[in-house]
Amino acid sequence: MTHRRDVLVRGAAVAAALAGLGLLPRAAQAAWSQAAFEAKSMAELMKALGHAAPAESKDVTLSGPDIAENGAVVPVGAASTLPGVKRLLLLVEKNPNMLAALFDVTDAVEPNIATRVKMGQSSNVFAVAITGDGKVLYAAKEIKVTLGGCGG
Repeated sequence: MTHRRDVLVRGAAVAAALAGLGLLPRAAQAAWSQAAFEAKSMAELMKALGHAAPAESKDVTLSGPDIAENGAVVPVGAASTLPGVKRLLLLVEKNPNMLAALFDVTDAVEPNIATRVKMGQSSNVFAVAITGDGKVLYAAKEIKVTLGGCGG
């Protein structure tokens, strides 16, 4: 009798073999910048991603609560009305690692994302939109946390 665990183990082994041979499509392979996820400031993060400093814009919106009761699960969202947005980022200024989420988008989808992030303390949260022509724009909002979610 085949168990679910056996199927998962075999599937992972097949995926690893295909990836090792270069037979998986590029989109199926994870690509991330360790320097970006370890950045402690906006300047470090933008340098790691190869972009200039962002400018504030009304074309980028950030949604989230004014007060989050539990910093372990803070719902936030980012959207943009700009044409040609290729990447959306969510940043939490006072977290140990500033970059909370990074989403690559194509022209086939609307640049509008929502997720939950951890926040260790009250902090400014940034939604950053990067366009195909290199524009980097952001919106910011302060979210107060009553119970920290990063071990506090």
